[in-house]
Amino acid sequence: MPNTSIQQLEDVVIKFAGDSGDGMQLTGTQFSNNTALFGNDLSTFPDFPAEIRAPIGTLPGVSGFQLHFSSNRIFTPGDACDVLVAMNAAALKANLKGLKKGGIIIANTDGFDSKNLRLANYPEGVNPLEDGSLTDYQLHTMDVTKMTREALKDMSMGMKEKDRAKNMFVLGFLYWLYDRNMENTETFLKDKFGKKPDILESNLRVLHAGYNFADTVEAFTTRYRVEKARMEPGTYRSITGNTALAYGLVAAAQKSNLPLFLGTYPITPASDILHELSRFKNFGIRTFQAEDEIAGITSAIGASYGGHMGITTTSGPGVALKGEAMGLAVMLEIPLLIIDIQRGGPSTGLPTKTEQSDLLQAYYGRNGECPMPVISASTPADCFEAIFEAFRISVQHMTPVIFLSDGYIANGAEPWRFPKAADLPEIAVKFKTQLDEGEENFLPYLRDENLVRPWAIPGTPGLEHRIGGLEKQNITGNVSYDPENHQLMVKIRQEKVDKIADHIPAQKIELGPEKGKVLVLGWGSTYGAIKSAVLDLLSEGHEVAHAHLRHLRPFPKNLGEILHSYDKVLIPEINNGQLIKIIRDQYLIDAQGYHKIMGVPITKGELITKIKEMLA
Repeated sequence: MPNTSIQQLEDVVIKFAGDSGDGMQLTGTQFSNNTALFGNDLSTFPDFPAEIRAPIGTLPGVSGFQLHFSSNRIFTPGDACDVLVAMNAAALKANLKGLKKGGIIIANTDGFDSKNLRLANYPEGVNPLEDGSLTDYQLHTMDVTKMTREALKDMSMGMKEKDRAKNMFVLGFLYWLYDRNMENTETFLKDKFGKKPDILESNLRVLHAGYNFADTVEAFTTRYRVEKARMEPGTYRSITGNTALAYGLVAAAQKSNLPLFLGTYPITPASDILHELSRFKNFGIRTFQAEDEIAGITSAIGASYGGHMGITTTSGPGVALKGEAMGLAVMLEIPLLIIDIQRGGPSTGLPTKTEQSDLLQAYYGRNGECPMPVISASTPADCFEAIFEAFRISVQHMTPVIFLSDGYIANGAEPWRFPKAADLPEIAVKFKTQLDEGEENFLPYLRDENLVRPWAIPGTPGLEHRIGGLEKQNITGNVSYDPENHQLMVKIRQEKVDKIADHIPAQKIELGPEKGKVLVLGWGSTYGAIKSAVLDLLSEGHEVAHAHLRHLRPFPKNLGEILHSYDKVLIPEINNGQLIKIIRDQYLIDAQGYHKIMGVPITKGELITKIKEMLA
């Protein structure tokens, strides 16, 4: 056995990459869970292929999972990788540009035969593992497939079934390399395959074979250790954005004492919310997979009309299809959550890639004057609090609310210090149950000081009223085609949304001075890159600050004052410039944009370069 030393590292970025059938997402998730249990801070970025089953070995079929873990607080999955695990030639070709010079490549030689090299579009006779093109990196080759089969040679399984365990070999290898205990993965495998003893045995054997191979091979004389992160005391778990969002909905339903109904149609990358919520029938959660997007939202509208909290989940294409029904909910003035997990567009676009390109659709993407509050989440863990806030606004202001997340947030993971139920605020909900003293007839559009109309459950004696998408007469709710009434109702519906600004927190500066040279204003998943960039620039003594928006419509009342406190404002977005249009329109400032539309997140390095240009 070779003598090995332990080297302490502050942080590491690993990219697992292979064919979509190689189990890279599972491998990455297991390493992430192990990392969270160990106590490192972490951030992940799963990168799925768009094709349901692209041809094996091709570039469109590459599936990746990037994990950044550290002994310090981190906010992004990392700009560049320290380690690239490449299960085949296509995985290497697609991801090599993201590996640091001097970084480690762990390559499965079985994935670099002539067929795989041809499918990855390498020239005839060229093998990057042998031609010297990787001399800038630490290349370690191993025949993962052969060693997996060797570990399982006495098991009566087919070769395909044996090969499915090869991702466990890589995982065991990396557990040794980063000085990790494998117990949590062993427990996971026992839970997952307990009723399939052959599959369980094969995965456990190969996991240990990978660990033992790393322990005996002389290629690595150094193991690496990243100490636990210094984080606020509490109980943490690793959580993805969609899971945090589902938990936030369950918590809000409990705190409002409202039954929750999800009417939806599956669409990437929102489908996990349906899967997660369907597990919570014990909390009175009802989930309904409709036949199409329109049926999903209209069933949710029916649930809200009946006194439940109606929710529908989708992505950009589904928001387009739901547009008329969203207008119906605005006209009815009932609670409803439209959850949009954004992806690359337009049309079917880039189904598995991230983008922030639905903001203008959320603002304006319906016929007529149809205002709705818009709330966004900034990180996977933030989805819990942000959806809780969206739920509160919807029921307390009797309005549909659009909630924006994206594929990066939805599928990414980070540690979450989850709250105790007792520490969450109650969400007060008031139903009208009878006519008030002196009230002869129910007036469904008679409003309170916040212009909020009463919520009356159908079937309540004396509270019968009209519903539908035709314009309502003020106060009575009768159908009205009167021009003056229509203008009045349009203005009232807009003012009701505007008044929500009186009931949301003031905008805060995340980092940096209250006044200065550059303010970086962000929303959604740009949070981590902006915060990391601004932290680095502040440490260099630059006058730069970061503010991040949760409430996108209406904006916090003090936002204009903040924007005018800086010489320049930069708005980075994963779109072609959407928030910047709204900010320029409402506050008349000459904000600058940084727009990246590649289906991947903005990096810290890109922002540092841009901000320094503005500081010059």
